[in-house]
Amino acid sequence: MTTEGIERRVCAGREMPGGEKMARAPLSRIQVGAIALLSAFFVWEGPVASPVVAASAAPSRPTIDAGAVARVVGAMNPVLSGRERDRIGAAVMRYSAKYTLDPELVTAVLLVESGGRPWARSPMGAMGLMQVMPYMSAPLALAGNAATIETNVEAGCLILADNVRRLGEEDGVSAYFWGSDIRGVAYLQRVQAARERVRRSVDS
Repeated sequence: MTTEGIERRVCAGREMPGGEKMARAPLSRIQVGAIALLSAFFVWEGPVASPVVAASAAPSRPTIDAGAVARVVGAMNPVLSGRERDRIGAAVMRYSAKYTLDPELVTAVLLVESGGRPWARSPMGAMGLMQVMPYMSAPLALAGNAATIETNVEAGCLILADNVRRLGEEDGVSAYFWGSDIRGVAYLQRVQAARERVRRSVDS
């Protein structure tokens, strides 16, 4: 509304009982301007603030732990005793952390290499859960017999971590089986499939 319109409304007479009108003194332009400003203030409330919507956090996937590793390995090799399963789970978690590896990857390599059998020995002489060759484990100067659960898992993790550091994960995994002369992706695909099975067992 314009200032003149406000002035006309403010200055208009008001009916008194009996039909008489009560005259009101006209307001000054300063007073009219002040009333206009006040009217504008009360009518305009400013822009409506957009509602703040809290971003929902993406659901996190369960993380593998020693117990989950023990269950996965036990499912693959039911003849393991409960103590052997627990030792394998603890060793995988301990040495994957020590050498900055994904424990799901270490578990997958272990399953592909030995089927979760600590006593496994290949015709070429590779031994234990991670099928470590004696000539490779000897220079590592690890404590204990290379065929024992803990020492074998540590040796395998150390070799795998070094491969991944030098070659990246995929070639590093392939080199764990092939060495420097990688011949195809069949071994890598087996490890990837085993890793997916491990993930599904943790998620379920």
